Amino acid sequence: MPDLHTLARYAVFAVFVLSVVVAFASWLVRARRVSPFGTLGRTLRAMSDPLIRPVEARLVRLGGNPVNAGWWLVVVVAVAGLVLLSLMDWVVRTFQGLAAAATGGPRAMLAFLIMALYSVVFAALLIRVIGAWFGVFRYSRWMRPAYALTDWLVEPIRRVLPPMGALDWSPLVACLVLWLLKQLLLSVLFF
Repeated sequence: MPDLHTLARYAVFAVFVLSVVVAFASWLVRARRVSPFGTLGRTLRAMSDPLIRPVEARLVRLGGNPVNAGWWLVVVVAVAGLVLLSLMDWVVRTFQGLAAAATGGPRAMLAFLIMALYSVVFAALLIRVIGAWFGVFRYSRWMRPAYALTDWLVEPIRRVLPPMGALDWSPLVACLVLWLLKQLLLSVLFF
């Protein structure tokens, strides 16, 4: 019997293939490869429109071209599937690490907590940087947690580090400082 991770991978792949089929069906009708007034065209539209229309509406609100909604659907499904599978892997590894740390004693549990905190703050730094690339900053409701978790580290570095053109190096330096702090704490713990 396949495990949950294998089933999730198959489900993500099936949803991805479905999104490709929906995007292709929508493209066939929109590009007039299939007559939109024929039976096949109406069937393809009826099949693809419930999934394409919300993406089109979002694209129009963001100033994009609604013709590309089908392919944006494919990209969003692929990225969401990868994120879902990565989160599932992370949760499984976290629980396995927690179980191993619980049997290893107080030092192992403290090392697990240090590694878990490092992972959370590093993920928040990564989200902060990627959000900045897309113009999503501090006051977006999705970005507030990432800034709340990382401001204690990034802001002092930003005040000390001189500006270097359009690039903000403070998150990169914060990653390095965070890694050094983790290594220092782990070495003190196991010395």
